[in-house]
Amino acid sequence: MALHVMDEANRCLGCKNPQCQKGCPINTPIPEVIRLLKANKLDEAGWMLFENNPLTTVCSLICNHEDQCEGHCILGKKGAPVHFSTIEQYISSTYATKMVKGPAPSNGIKVAIVGSGPAGITIAILLARKGYQVTIFENKDKIGGILRYGIPEFRLPKSVIDDIQYRHLELKGIKIRPNTRIGDAIGVDELFRDGYKAIFIGTGVWRAKTLGIKGESFGNVHYAINYLNNPDVYKLGETVIVIGAGNAAMDVARTALRNGARKVTCFSLSKKITASDYEFSYAQLEGVDFAYNKKPIEITDDGVIFRDLLENEDGTLTEIADSDKLYPMDSTIISISQGPMNVIVNTTTGLNANRQGLLVADDCGRTSRPGIFASGDVVQGAKTVVDAVAYSKRVAEAMHEYIQNTLHPDQE
Repeated sequence: MALHVMDEANRCLGCKNPQCQKGCPINTPIPEVIRLLKANKLDEAGWMLFENNPLTTVCSLICNHEDQCEGHCILGKKGAPVHFSTIEQYISSTYATKMVKGPAPSNGIKVAIVGSGPAGITIAILLARKGYQVTIFENKDKIGGILRYGIPEFRLPKSVIDDIQYRHLELKGIKIRPNTRIGDAIGVDELFRDGYKAIFIGTGVWRAKTLGIKGESFGNVHYAINYLNNPDVYKLGETVIVIGAGNAAMDVARTALRNGARKVTCFSLSKKITASDYEFSYAQLEGVDFAYNKKPIEITDDGVIFRDLLENEDGTLTEIADSDKLYPMDSTIISISQGPMNVIVNTTTGLNANRQGLLVADDCGRTSRPGIFASGDVVQGAKTVVDAVAYSKRVAEAMHEYIQNTLHPDQE
């Protein structure tokens, strides 16, 4: 593998105006990382990656590289781009095994992180680097959020998340309180009461959006966010219909095939597949079928009734009369995005949410209540992991500034 990585690294032109770096939402210093690798300074390259992005091992595996770093590589205009994802994965996974540094000297200031998804993990790590005493409150039994419970093992091995917990959380002195949902026995007010100087909310979006059609409550109908949480407990049968065409739908379809389904079809409202080209191509390669311009009308015990849609020149869709058709299935999985749970909003005064239930926060994560910050999917809706990390880096700095100004109001 190392030889292949060096072959890719040697293809890099070292552009003075690196478009690859501009294409990265977190502005990874790609040319410098590659230069260090080529100079046999792998540890320095790894340190640079982790300093810039605490979830570099994750992003190297699941980022939408073809639209970001690799999609902007100048070599890709006439041929194959430099596959930085391969380089990043090799450097980050190799260097990660050497990370054994303990916690930074404590400043004695407590910070609470609610939710251990990409945003929560990022902020916990960044604040721990500054000496804060960080406690993560996680609703489930293990950390990771969407990384662990929403992305299949074949795309993101659980061992990667376990390694992050050990090297970046436990070794840094970050406390983890699992099976604890803030808003039940313990609320935001209790956290402030117990001395936490700032609270971060990164609870993600775990409430499935529904179609609102007849038959959605049947026993052989499921939602993507629930299915991906623990696919092994589902008995889907041989023929599966997936309603949706995003990345999550691709994950569902490919997972279903790996768990015994023989025929999996994704149904899309239009001819446009919203999943990345990479994920779509893998789904096709593995045998997933696709049906376009189909609108679900009703779910029966035996199948789903779809109505054909005509795609107009302006992009609008028109239903075609008398086109309803029953498509047989053993199970149906609905994958049309998710929304947030409202437990914290409903139990916390002064915390505003919009009509979709997403927390209202500014570009630095400040919510309507002083001392409470938020970022990630619970603010932006379902986005990519690297977007959550980029946003959360700004939030961590805003939390640090808020705490210091609160403790030392006379200092400029």
